[in-house]
Amino acid sequence: MVNRVISKELRKGSADLLILALLEDRARHGYEIARLIDERSQGALSYHVASLYPTLYRLEDQGVVEGRWVEKAGQRRRRYYKLTAAGRRVLAKERSIWQSFFVALDRVATLQQG
Repeated sequence: MVNRVISKELRKGSADLLILALLEDRARHGYEIARLIDERSQGALSYHVASLYPTLYRLEDQGVVEGRWVEKAGQRRRRYYKLTAAGRRVLAKERSIWQSFFVALDRVATLQQG
């Protein structure tokens, strides 16, 4: 378990990447997305599901995700989101940006020997 809380600004800046990455393999609903972020980050990143919906709506308006309502017997209806072709391109670009960012952070923050 990570002991340090990730800043709100950093979480907000990473929300698009996290959501798109979780939608890469299959459609998911908002509660599942929030739960997986918390679970896979071992609690270092957590989003209240209600705070993710504005991001999901924005991504849908931008055409990078597509949402549809699904009703299952005995359950309330849920909106499932899936990645579009444009979303896959955005995800690839976001991953590249974040990878470059982390490499740069590591170069600066790593103790230099010699």
